[in-house]
Amino acid sequence: MISIRNLTARVGEFHLRNVSFDVPEGRYGVVIGPAGSGKTTLLEAIAGLTPILAGQVSLGKKDVTRYAPEDRGIGIVYQHGYLFPHLSVRENIDYGTGNGAPAAQEVSERLGIAALADRDVHSLSGGERQLVALARSLARRPPLLLLDEPFSALDPKRRTHARREVRALHREWGFTALQVTHDFTEAGLLGDVAILLDAGRVLQQGPPDEVFRRPATPYIAEFLGAENVLAGTVRVLADTGPDFVAVEEPLPAGALAPGYHALEFLSGPISIYTVGNAEPGSAYAVIRAEEIAVARTEPATSARNVFRGRIVELSTLGALGRVTLDIQGVQLVASLTARSVQELALAEGEDVWASFKAMAVHLC
Repeated sequence: MISIRNLTARVGEFHLRNVSFDVPEGRYGVVIGPAGSGKTTLLEAIAGLTPILAGQVSLGKKDVTRYAPEDRGIGIVYQHGYLFPHLSVRENIDYGTGNGAPAAQEVSERLGIAALADRDVHSLSGGERQLVALARSLARRPPLLLLDEPFSALDPKRRTHARREVRALHREWGFTALQVTHDFTEAGLLGDVAILLDAGRVLQQGPPDEVFRRPATPYIAEFLGAENVLAGTVRVLADTGPDFVAVEEPLPAGALAPGYHALEFLSGPISIYTVGNAEPGSAYAVIRAEEIAVARTEPATSARNVFRGRIVELSTLGALGRVTLDIQGVQLVASLTARSVQELALAEGEDVWASFKAMAVHLC
C-alpha cells in the first residue's frame, strides 16, 4: 500500500504542502491535476528522488521516508520514456530482471513491442520509446509502480491497448500502482482511488465515480469538467406527492432514503429539485451534462426536473453532441449522442424539453 501523511516538499519556488492520502495494497491510484499542480513532484517524493521537508512516506508496512530510492522497491515510468541509449530494446527491457526473464518476454508481447527487441533505441518513435520504458519497469515486477503520464505519447489505438494491458497485469500480478494523469476518462477507467491535486495541495480524494459525481466545491466541479454549475439558494422540503412543500423539520421516517431530505434549489427564476443532506442557504448545484435528457415534446417521465427551453448552441464532436439550452435566462448544457441529435432533428433557435432526475443534482 501507499500511505502518505502530511508530506511537504519543495522544488525551487514550488511547494507540496501537507499532502495526505492512501492507496490500499493491490489498488490502482490516480493523481489528477492541472499542469504545475505538483503531480510529478509528488511521485518523485514518494520514490525518494525529491527530498521531503516534513511528513511520512510508508510503502507496504514500512516507513521509507529516509530510505534511499534504490531501497524502496519502486518502479517508475516517466512520460518521456527515458531509456539506456547504449542498450538495445531487448536489453533495456531485460535490465534488472536477469537475461531473458519470462516476465520481460510476457510484457513485451502484451504491449505489442516484441518485434522491436533487436532495434536500437535511437530508431524508435516517441510512442515506442514509452512502451519500452513501461515494459522495462513492469518486467521487474515491482510491488509498487509509479507512472507519470505513461500513455501520453501513444496514438489512440495503442493508448487503449496499453491501458487495457497494464490494468490487466495489475489485476493478475497484484502490484500497487499510482499514476499521474490529466485524462479524466483514463482516471475513471483505471483508478480505484482518485486524488485531486492543485497548487501542491490535495483538494479531494476517493473512488473516481464518487469524486466525479460529488465534487466537494464548485471549483472542483468546474475543474473536473462539469458543464452545469449553478449558484442559488437551498430550501429543505417534504415530498408529499406531486408537489414539494416547505417544512422546518426533518422528513418523516421512510419518506425518502434514510437521512435524506427533499431539497429545492432556486437558481434565478427556476427551481431545481434534488434530495440529500444540506443546510438551507447559499449553495451550488452541479448537474453533469450526460444526466440531462432532451425531447421535442413534453416527456412523460418520473424525473422531478422538467423544463422547456430554447436551443442557443448546438455542436457535435465525434459520437457526442452538446446542446446548450436557455431556460428562462438560465443556461443548461446537455450531452447527447450525435445520433440522438440527428434523430431529434435539433437545431439552434428551436424550443425543446429538458429533464433530469432529482438524484442527478449534487449540491456543494
